[in-house]
Amino acid sequence: MEIKSTLVAQAYEANRPATAPDPTTQAGAAFGQAAAGFIETLQQSEQTAMAAMSGGADPHALVQALAQTELAVETAVTVRDKVVEAYQEILRMPV
Repeated sequence: MEIKSTLVAQAYEANRPATAPDPTTQAGAAFGQAAAGFIETLQQSEQTAMAAMSGGADPHALVQALAQTELAVETAVTVRDKVVEAYQEILRMPV
């Protein structure tokens, strides 16, 4: 049985879109929104901290912004740890 490389390449190209990840899926959109929310929280906290240093914000707002930032970073670290743990579990699976 002889397989021509051009036929294989054409078959691969035809099936490639089916195996490519779709960024418009709900999981991808939710992850993108979470990442955007994380970045927005960090930026707002940074602006509040700069305003507090220049005397434009009260200390209560600074403490609140720092608490929100701490919570966002802890959440991101927890998600990262879970992803790494899942990846390691996949690597341990027998083939």
